[in-house]
Amino acid sequence: MSNLDEMGKKVRKLQLRAAIAKTNLRDLAEDLPVNWTEIEEVAEKTHAVYAELDGAKRELAAMKNSR
Repeated sequence: MSNLDEMGKKVRKLQLRAAIAKTNLRDLAEDLPVNWTEIEEVAEKTHAVYAELDGAKRELAAMKNSR
């Protein structure tokens, strides 16, 4: 498997993780004020996965452009 294929696979996995994190954050928001103490933790996890996804997408784009 090429590096480009591996990076594409990584991006797809991160997209799934990001979608799950977004859903968790939305579900938490819908249940407020219940579990309000979890907002910071869930938001930080969501932020982290989206930051990782953004970096992976940029790296994938750079790999595609360098071909």
